[in-house]
Amino acid sequence: MRDFYDPATPAPQDQADGLRRLFAGRRRHVLPLAANPHVPFGSLVLDRLAAVLAAQGHEVLVVDAADSSPLPHELSSVDLAACVEPIAPRVAYLPARGLPLAYVDTRGSAAGFIEAAQLAAPQATVMLLHADGVDLARLLKHRAARPLLIGADHPESIKHAYANAKLLVRRCALMTFDLLLAAAPHSPRAAGIEHSMASCTENFLGAVMRHCALVDPAGDPADPPDEALAQLLAGQLLLQDSPAPFYPHPGASAGATADARALFAELRAGPSADRTAFR
Repeated sequence: MRDFYDPATPAPQDQADGLRRLFAGRRRHVLPLAANPHVPFGSLVLDRLAAVLAAQGHEVLVVDAADSSPLPHELSSVDLAACVEPIAPRVAYLPARGLPLAYVDTRGSAAGFIEAAQLAAPQATVMLLHADGVDLARLLKHRAARPLLIGADHPESIKHAYANAKLLVRRCALMTFDLLLAAAPHSPRAAGIEHSMASCTENFLGAVMRHCALVDPAGDPADPPDEALAQLLAGQLLLQDSPAPFYPHPGASAGATADARALFAELRAGPSADRTAFR
């Protein structure tokens, strides 16, 4: 039995200390999702990703810090672990609207919140970090990551997704992105959107759109992922998302208005089958 009077024997700091020790050393992944208020099925995208990852054997923590998320529990400032809610097998949920701001340091980074959330759920191997673009920029300020942009098959959502990409390029110098479209599997606009987003991120931001996948809002979250979604998630899990040096990207300072016009021009002038989709 441990000698409580022996100062050489460290005492656990709190109730989660044992779990932290048990899961210490396990590789953890952070999948950052840029929230989009123009996507009415954003929560379904989170559900779908969490279900797929859990089915693959991962322990998933969904951290919902978007403006559309629920307010955090009143204990969040003193015991974040007590605010983590199990919602499905291998899936836990942390409502975190506004919490990243409480962790901002003098350099403008909120990376401490990611560490705090990981300590609050030490069993989680994958964190789905859902936040608005401004908060995501603070969270990823010095981190190597490939943000997931969320969109739908209508122009306002794509305009906002592009704006999130531009913000993350400018503030974090993150130069690769994935795109998740909440759309029906046979949407006539999906191919045009993917092409336009890839073209605009390359031409105006110097960035690369790596993968694009559809998430069917009417689909069953428990269905196996299609090839595109499986490839997107596999690529995300291969990333070494540890902190990285920040190098400002000088090419990302063009005016938002000009970029938005160019984006809509691309959408309208896409493949012939899609030219009338956004009129």
